[in-house]
Amino acid sequence: MTPRTRIILLVTTTLCGALALTAVRARDVPRIATGFVSHILCSTAFVSGVNPDEVYAETLDAMPGVGLIAWALDYKIDRQARQVTATLFGGGKSRAVYRQGLGCTMSHGDETVDASLPAPAAQTQRASLPEIAGPSLVEAANPDLALALDRAFTEPDRPPLRHTKAVVVVKDGHVIAERYAPGYGIETPILGYSATKSVISALTGILVRQRKLTVHEPAPVAAWQNPDDPRHAITVDHLLRHTSGLAMGSSLNASLASALAPVNRMKYIEPDMADYAESIGLESTPGSAWNYHDGNTIILSRLIRDATGGHAADALRFARSELFDPLGMRGVTLEFDATGTPEGSSQMLAPARDWARFGMLYLDDGVAGGKRILTEGWAAYSASLTSNGWVGIGAGFWTNHGDSKGSRYRTSLGMPHDAFYASGTFGQYVIIVPSERLVIARFGISGNQYDIAGVSRLVADVIAATGSRGHLAAGN
Repeated sequence: MTPRTRIILLVTTTLCGALALTAVRARDVPRIATGFVSHILCSTAFVSGVNPDEVYAETLDAMPGVGLIAWALDYKIDRQARQVTATLFGGGKSRAVYRQGLGCTMSHGDETVDASLPAPAAQTQRASLPEIAGPSLVEAANPDLALALDRAFTEPDRPPLRHTKAVVVVKDGHVIAERYAPGYGIETPILGYSATKSVISALTGILVRQRKLTVHEPAPVAAWQNPDDPRHAITVDHLLRHTSGLAMGSSLNASLASALAPVNRMKYIEPDMADYAESIGLESTPGSAWNYHDGNTIILSRLIRDATGGHAADALRFARSELFDPLGMRGVTLEFDATGTPEGSSQMLAPARDWARFGMLYLDDGVAGGKRILTEGWAAYSASLTSNGWVGIGAGFWTNHGDSKGSRYRTSLGMPHDAFYASGTFGQYVIIVPSERLVIARFGISGNQYDIAGVSRLVADVIAATGSRGHLAAGN
């Protein structure tokens, strides 16, 4: 065989293998598409209580390419059974089921969803913290601040639209302005999508404080404990920073093409999400490359569950007693997969004020009401730039710290250099600006890079309206 023939054979074999793999993944697309629809609409209808038809239409508009199959998608909301079923071309059926206190869970085959999750833990006594606002809507404190919110809710002349649903502005520990779209209000739980990842980062920080997890040692994943397994080198830090090297595709963009990524099989087809993520091989050496995908956070979620007792109820009890209750977050629903692992990559719902309360924890290095919640220095660690994360990402948060392409873009639009934030698909943001003692929680269903340009301008407008101390320039 000549060298030229060998090359042709190698290329042909590689292409055939890639096409075969793509074909296998393509078979997953109907159930991934219907899984996404059924789960999101279940959470919308039975946790948020807002109009699911409106959310469906706006969500599909914000997803590039989905219009090609939107006409073939169908869903049924069964309010008596509290479940949502979705189909594509009449097949690819997926079902999500609501359970009181635990939100919605994907149903997989014949198992009884109610039997797969323990009953929710009883609420612990909440810490007595000063309220950030009274029971009534807080109107903007001055005309300039009102104009900042006007701008955040005003739609552009042409699509993509921003569909802003809620904005809450907290300065020096108090809400100074908030606004909600029709159908939304102070008590409406809003899905954070990937902003949930930052909550998982916080729960990880609590376990580090309790010495139940370590950051820079190999993660205690049973499947990786053989020192000869190259995944043995994956640390909690790698998982938080999305540098684990696991070959799961990307969760960076919500589009039709993303349905081919293994990470979405994990989310909508596999009943045990963490087990699937942990079985995936490496595409790069741990720590050497940045690749944002939900599998990293699902593995962290399993570590949290196992470190707190091994069951959904244990993880929920831990999250409430150690994080939600001490912060006064009274309206949180944390959802789970079919095995009781928190769906920590994207499935926490909370009112916008509660999301803002979460952000406030990071203004004081993880201390709330005089009580240390996070390990000392965890906030700074969370905001520290991942060296190869060009978008500007830290350990569980996105960040303007350091010099990254993303940071340069956001600071050019007026977001301060010291800002860092939780971020979720379609425009969910909890932005922390320590230099201004400011937290802004903004939620919507936005296309066009999830309106990061508009949100950056919102931050700049709020700072200008509330008395900036001149921290807008990069490096200050």
